[in-house]
Amino acid sequence: MRATTIHAPRDIRVEQVPDPRIEEQTDAIVRVTAGCICGSDLWRYRGQNPITPGSTIGHEVVGVVEDVGADVRRIRVGDFVIVPFCHCDNTCPNCVAGVQSACVNRGTTQSGQAELTRVGQADGSLVRTDPPGPHLMPSILSLTDVLPTGWHAAVSGGVRPGMTVAVVGDGAVGLCAVLAAQQQGAERIIAMSRHEDRQRLAREFGATDVVAERDEAGIEAVKELTKGIGVEATLECVGTDQSIRTAFGLARAGSTVGFVGVPHGVTLPIEQMFGLNIGLRGGVAPVRRYLPDLLSRVLAGSIEPGRIFDLDVALDDVAEGYRAMDERRAIKVIVRP
Repeated sequence: MRATTIHAPRDIRVEQVPDPRIEEQTDAIVRVTAGCICGSDLWRYRGQNPITPGSTIGHEVVGVVEDVGADVRRIRVGDFVIVPFCHCDNTCPNCVAGVQSACVNRGTTQSGQAELTRVGQADGSLVRTDPPGPHLMPSILSLTDVLPTGWHAAVSGGVRPGMTVAVVGDGAVGLCAVLAAQQQGAERIIAMSRHEDRQRLAREFGATDVVAERDEAGIEAVKELTKGIGVEATLECVGTDQSIRTAFGLARAGSTVGFVGVPHGVTLPIEQMFGLNIGLRGGVAPVRRYLPDLLSRVLAGSIEPGRIFDLDVALDDVAEGYRAMDERRAIKVIVRP
């Protein structure tokens, strides 16, 4: 099959690699209808995460089941499925507790920007739906990772009706966190963003205020909006030390920072957390936990998270998709094999 491979920083290629095959009898093989580039893929692209030269990349997939192992009972060949980026059996103690991203039989999609992908624990992981039309496809694709990740930030931050919330990060996850906060009833949502296109989408998703300043200037701007107190929940969607410092700077005493940005070089402000009783909660999103609810909202038309996609490329042009996201010319890119 053709698949996206990474060889070195900023060296993305489309190459022939072996087709995935059933390895465990709980596996399924999915032919990819659409995949996408994730902000977390950019860590490897920029050389900030280890690279195994020639390895496949990508973990956000929707498509049609081509084969299943003998122990797969719920999923059938021909089903159109949403593939959560973390595979789970959905029955282990961690899954039952709502932390499917820590399933004891956890696996992860390895070839999301390719023609085929292997999904472990197919019965527990995959969610069937009718094949979506062109307008609905981007929103269905967002359910594989980015929307549930933004949703997890809001859940982890304890967003409740009437709250004032700040979102740090204006990438696809941050914008989905704005949408999540709106859906979960936040009364005031402050989006931290310096880019006009992202500011505009944040407002359309429910942001009531936009702060373009960064670091101390951004913290002061939010404090001014909140009469010097800070916000009741902060959603951190980047993962850098700067974004974490900003998130805690915005947080009022007794609040919680919900974090979903993959941490890189982060040092927590423990004394501030201790002195002001500010909590930190979050991590890898348990996508399968949120999928049924979020799918129903998408199908009902109450949310349209697919609007985060602003560039659509064929698989052969995937390297340009990476360049566009790296240079912030695109928020999120669909890749179509």
